[in-house]
Amino acid sequence: MLSQADNELLTRVGPGTPAGEFLRRYWHPVAYAQELTEENPTRFVRLLGEDLVLFRDKLGRVGLLADHCSHRGASLLYGRVEERGIACAYHGWLYDCEGNILETPPERNDAIMNSVKHTAYPVQKFIGMYWAYLGPVPAPVIPKYDVWTRRDGTVHHYKQPDLDCNWFQAMENSADPAHAPILHQTLFQESHGGPPASTTRGYIDEVKSRSFREISYGLMKIQTYWKPEFDEHPLIFPNMLRANNAIQIRVPIDDTHTADLFVRFAPTLDGSIAPERGDPPVTYMPPHKDPPDALHPFTRFDMNLDVQAQDHMAWETQGAIADRTVEHLASSDRGIVLYRNMVKREIEKVRQGLDPLGLVRDPDHEMIDTNLQEELNEMTPERIARLSK
Repeated sequence: MLSQADNELLTRVGPGTPAGEFLRRYWHPVAYAQELTEENPTRFVRLLGEDLVLFRDKLGRVGLLADHCSHRGASLLYGRVEERGIACAYHGWLYDCEGNILETPPERNDAIMNSVKHTAYPVQKFIGMYWAYLGPVPAPVIPKYDVWTRRDGTVHHYKQPDLDCNWFQAMENSADPAHAPILHQTLFQESHGGPPASTTRGYIDEVKSRSFREISYGLMKIQTYWKPEFDEHPLIFPNMLRANNAIQIRVPIDDTHTADLFVRFAPTLDGSIAPERGDPPVTYMPPHKDPPDALHPFTRFDMNLDVQAQDHMAWETQGAIADRTVEHLASSDRGIVLYRNMVKREIEKVRQGLDPLGLVRDPDHEMIDTNLQEELNEMTPERIARLSK
């Protein structure tokens, strides 16, 4: 179990909190490129407990500003985009993408324009998404993981329903391979040749051994089976998982809500370079629970839907922020303990002014291998054909 202090340390993400400052050292996706259009050039963003507005001006530049106007606090979500930036709908104060105040109608107030800087954060477009960086400058680069940057295939985005719980619950699951043969047993029957002998144990007895090792960008999970099978895939620091042919990104919206994004790679059938096709398509997945906006126990998860619905159930029903002071961990939870200790260690490094694990500063770095090819080698040609459509 954890102390209440450690539970707070790992879960709170707002400005000035230890985990919040740690997470601000990384880039986070905040919107899909297709969500900013000429007809709808602004979008509300809540990230790490901050209320922000993403916008695209009439010259095509994209900015991310604090939502409340520096004049009298009206929302910039309703601002009018212009060639030089975005003007507050209330009184017309005009901001550029860097947060500089360019106009202060009805008068020109040079004192304000020279002394006030509106909160603004850098934005980059990458693999069809807008990414934001809320940390100190100079900013690192967005890492070139293989799922995102391999050219012998295509990428497809899948937006899962937002989670009504803290980000750390989803990430602990990524360090917990023991749950899958039990929680997901009803969905694994076809691949396992029939139902398990015991619904209590599911398919857990097919696992021979389980181990973990820290790597340069996270935590590698290794499982061997009594059959001649082997699985090795990573938790990518601090808030991602590469499983099967996808990277799952868990973006902390605030202390009690998390965005859940999938970036899925489909290889070409013959291994050739895929033609350029613009921004990847986006599929918005349906709700996993009914009613979709209610919280446990006043909603019901569809446990027959898919793996994600089952995972979301397990994460959300722990509570908005899980109370880890009353848990009882077992030996199968050693991956969770390792991940918690890694996060605490990296939080301390940030406090000391050091870069945390997995941060990349070289824009010309080599593509990062997450063991994706080994995963693809296990897929049948029929499954690859389905993924490639």
